[in-house]
Amino acid sequence: MKNLWLILNKYNAFFFFVIFFGYAVYLVVQNNSFQRASAVNSSNEFIGSAYARINAWQSYLNLREVNTQLAEENAGLRERLQLLAAPDSIVGGAVTDSMGNIRYRYVVAKVTNNSIHQKNNYITLDKGRKHGVKKGMGVITSNGIVGIVLNVSEHFATVQSLLHSETRVSAALEDSGAFGSLMWGDNYDAQLGILKDIPNHVKVREGERVFTSGFSLFPQGIPVGNVIQTGIAGGDSFLDIRVKLSTQFHNLKQVYIVVDILTDEKEMLESQSENDG
Repeated sequence: MKNLWLILNKYNAFFFFVIFFGYAVYLVVQNNSFQRASAVNSSNEFIGSAYARINAWQSYLNLREVNTQLAEENAGLRERLQLLAAPDSIVGGAVTDSMGNIRYRYVVAKVTNNSIHQKNNYITLDKGRKHGVKKGMGVITSNGIVGIVLNVSEHFATVQSLLHSETRVSAALEDSGAFGSLMWGDNYDAQLGILKDIPNHVKVREGERVFTSGFSLFPQGIPVGNVIQTGIAGGDSFLDIRVKLSTQFHNLKQVYIVVDILTDEKEMLESQSENDG
């Protein structure tokens, strides 16, 4: 308190000047219409500019929430696309509604840990058993495939990345539909993969797109990448094809975990067929 009094006593002339100056400005603005209008316009401009800056900062701070909302919307759109791809039909006298054709659900997850420079790379996601995630589910992004769920806890899951020596994904060429086994490339480049076991009579062009075939954990038609080199000898009657992967593994933020609603039925039937054989 004593220090405050000393400051006021030392700079009293300045403080009195500020007070009287402010009062003088108030009287001028209050008693003159032109000055009052100018002051109002200036204050509006200042306040508007301040609000614009505040809103810009709020928008920036809310980007994470907005991205999450967009990812959720994309997951819903992926599910609705299945309806458009499977029109209503009448089978055996009964109407089969297109809603019955939904096979895949998508769980949005954030990447909490990721590696791309090891021989065998793994990714950690913030979704687990509590969210319906199970071992063996496929993981994708909006522009490519990521890997396969390896282990699951209550709230987290680890993914065996496509950048792993033991990961295999069934993928097909756009033009011919010929399919083979996609694996990570032979030089540990995070952007390169090898599509193996393509019959050597199949014509493959550079730049041709590669998609998931639908014969593995992933829905048919998920982008994989583009052919960048053809004619690599694979052995016997097959060729290996080098593919530039479409997934940007170095900056993964959000992914979609693919939940196949019919997987239990499919595995049960396949297991029964194997036992019968």
